[in-house]
Order: sequence, then structure tokens, then C-alpha cells
Amino acid sequence: MTAHDPQLLLQLMDTVLASAKYRDIAPELIRLVGSQELAKRHNLKAAIKATKNKLHQITGAYWQGKPTYGAWLEQLRAAHKPKGTTPDTEHLRTVCRGLMAAHASTRERLPILHDFYSTLFAGLPPIHAILDLACGLNPLTIPWMALPPNVAYHACDVNGEQMVFLQQVLPLLGVAGDAFLCDLLCATPRQAVDVAFLFKTIPCLEQVDRAIGPRLLQEINANVLFVSFPAQSLGGRNKGMVDTYHAHFVELLNDIEQKNWEIEHFSFATEVVFRLRRPL
Repeated sequence: MTAHDPQLLLQLMDTVLASAKYRDIAPELIRLVGSQELAKRHNLKAAIKATKNKLHQITGAYWQGKPTYGAWLEQLRAAHKPKGTTPDTEHLRTVCRGLMAAHASTRERLPILHDFYSTLFAGLPPIHAILDLACGLNPLTIPWMALPPNVAYHACDVNGEQMVFLQQVLPLLGVAGDAFLCDLLCATPRQAVDVAFLFKTIPCLEQVDRAIGPRLLQEINANVLFVSFPAQSLGGRNKGMVDTYHAHFVELLNDIEQKNWEIEHFSFATEVVFRLRRPL
């Protein structure tokens, strides 16, 4: 059995996509992971199980229960104030906080939200376009970003149902833009933006492709790129992760051709962030 057997790979993809848990995952990601697992194993059943396990590590392990996007959307609509009225920012923030708690990545960001973006955006020129890569529920942090009214917010991730939800959410958060399906392991969105977020994503993608970090750093077309790493495991343990990821990021920078970024480092209780600014 090889990963190049198209019929076996199609059977694997059909089986995985038939699962309620993975039916909305980008087919390109399932194809890539499935191809790798078929190359390692001698039967289709084992490869399917291994593919689902890997997809869980990449996409499923971060959720606390199944997302109820319809109910979430109704909560956000109820908190949203129609144009021409005074926005109830605190009510919207309260709803967003509750929803962000459903995903580990944004749940870990809740304690630091008050200072997170004011720290990261300090000293930057006006922001007109943002690209939020492998975004999860991070667009729900928009109420803390203090963005100008004309900003364009582009968000992407591997779950189609989640992107449909976020596409409807962005106007409720006061921004124009789009949410679209993308698998960073296969291709990098190339639109030019002022700011791009790559929050806590590289370690996850490296489970499938160890060389993904340098490629993303070179291909993301942003004047300012924020790259972050978790300061603790999903179980809440530190285990020297900050030092480990700091050293790893230095290695990634050494592997790319672009050497003249201005790089700054910010440490928060639950996250370590690097700000890369391209020369003007």
C-alpha cells in the first residue's frame, strides 16, 4: 500500500468526510493527512483511524464540546446594536467572552485581553486590513482591538461551518471583510494586508509538516506579522514552554531568506508573541 494509490485515498477521504466530526474540514487537509497515514500503514482501516486521530490533534482537541453556531449567532445578534444607535460595547464583549471560552486558544487569551492588543498595536501606523490565519474564534476578540471603522478583516481556517458562522459575525462586530476556508499546509493566502495574525498555529501545523514555519513566514504578505506560541499546554502546565518556543522561533528565522525584519517580543501570562515589522 502506498500513499499514491488514488482509490485507497479516495476511500479514506470519503469515510472521514462522512463523519459528523470532520465533514466540514477542508478536504485538502484530509487528503494530506490521509496520504501521510496511508504511507505508514498496511491497511485502510488503520490509516482512517490514524487520520482521524491526527485531525483531532490539529482541529478537535481545542474545543470544549460541540460548537452551537446557530445559538451563538443569535446571542451576538441580540447584543448587536443597529447602525445609528449607541453600541453597548460591554454587552457585546460579555457575549464574546462567553463564546470564546468554548475554544482553548481563545479561552487562554481571555485573562490577557485587556492589554493584549493595546500592547501589540502600540506604535503601529493606522491599520486598514487584517489577515487572521488559522483564526479559530479569534475574530471574536475584535471588540478589544479598537480598529478604525473602515478596516477590512479577513479570517480563515480549515472548518467550513465555522467560516460560515464567522462570515455572519464580522458585520455584528463592526467590521467589513470575509471568512474563508483555507488549509495553510497546502497554500498561504497571498493578499496584501497591514497586519497578519499567526497565533499559536505553527506548533500545531508542524505535527503534519515540520518545514511549514519558514514557508509561512516568507509567504504571508503583511507589513506587520504577529506570531505567537502558547505559554502552557492544553492541560495548563508550563514545562519550560516559553524558553522552548523562543529558541524554536529563532531557529525558524535562521531558516528563511528574509533577515531584515524588526523583531520585538512580548510575554503575556498565557502566550508569547513576536512582532515582525518589514522595512518600509
